[in-house]
Amino acid sequence: MKLFDVYPLYDVTPTRAKDVYVYDSKGTEYLDLYGGHAVISIGHGHDHYVKSLTEQLNEIGFYSNAIKNPIQQELANAIGEQSYCHDYQLFLCSSGAEANENGLKLASFTTGKKRIIAFHNAFHGRTSAAVAATDNVAINAPLNQQQEVTFLPFDDENALEIELKKGDVCAVIFEAIQGVGGLDEPSEEFIYAMDRLCNSYNTCLIADEVQAGFSRTGTFFAYQKYNIEPHIVTIAKGMGNGFPIGGILVHPSIEAKYGMLGTTFGGNHLACSASLAVLDVLKEEGLQKNAEELGKYFIDQAKNIPSVKKIKGRGLMLGLEFDFEVSDLRKELIYQQQIFTGGSSNKNLLRILPPLTLQKKHFDIFFKRLEKALKAINV
Repeated sequence: MKLFDVYPLYDVTPTRAKDVYVYDSKGTEYLDLYGGHAVISIGHGHDHYVKSLTEQLNEIGFYSNAIKNPIQQELANAIGEQSYCHDYQLFLCSSGAEANENGLKLASFTTGKKRIIAFHNAFHGRTSAAVAATDNVAINAPLNQQQEVTFLPFDDENALEIELKKGDVCAVIFEAIQGVGGLDEPSEEFIYAMDRLCNSYNTCLIADEVQAGFSRTGTFFAYQKYNIEPHIVTIAKGMGNGFPIGGILVHPSIEAKYGMLGTTFGGNHLACSASLAVLDVLKEEGLQKNAEELGKYFIDQAKNIPSVKKIKGRGLMLGLEFDFEVSDLRKELIYQQQIFTGGSSNKNLLRILPPLTLQKKHFDIFFKRLEKALKAINV
């Protein structure tokens, strides 16, 4: 049987990985500055992570949500402690798309409305309402287009209020730092306007933290740079360090009812153990502070590269924008300089999303090799 060919692949076959390095089938070592789409938060194969999963697997790996699973409450408590979202409620699922799907569904249940407001260049997933709220017509099938979604520019408070006044919007979903969309951020003024307007017009504000959450930006959630309380916060990716897990944090003003949300695999024993291990390491090794400090170091070093036109992001959710498309540069980095990086819908942007265990010396390696790669492609 053939694989369904939907991924353009680099000719690299990873066979093992440790911390910030990946090794291919030929034994070549690659510096991982992409973390598999920001998934690897505490480094590949962290000893505590491996031990926690192994011990849990030797006890019980999975059972359904029809029975009690105390590890779910342990995880809720640990997320509350590190995020300071103590009063929120946790619903667990299996991925970022599923998290956004459930967040949008819950917003519709709560408000009794069905239209969604999202923003230009947004990416929220590839399923049903999540992909409908993603600003990419190429991945939006006719089936998904039955969802009612309005895309607006960031920072247009007037346009947002005009739409909310119509009275049919269940949710405004936003990324405090866009991921796939190219690391653009709304202004502080617009963040506060969104918060105020959603509360005024009975609309749920959903902070999509699938990529930015779990300390990647130097705060536990990227939206926490601002003093707001979203009604729903969606989480995944770095939450499990490679084990599939997602979830939503639900504001205490929203009441749970039996059957309104559900999942088969969400919150299983192994998934919860994986995320608890991640939280242990984030706390014990001070990785949130490390992300904040390394982000500043990266920005300072990037200023020394003349061909970089714009430096974007914060913490370890970063990007370098050039005045040319970076596809050839990424190939040069991976094949000749042995460094994994990422792209985005902004074809001129090189994305940097490394494990949070990264050190300054790794960025020093990157910048030296980046200069070589730029010369190799005649930049």
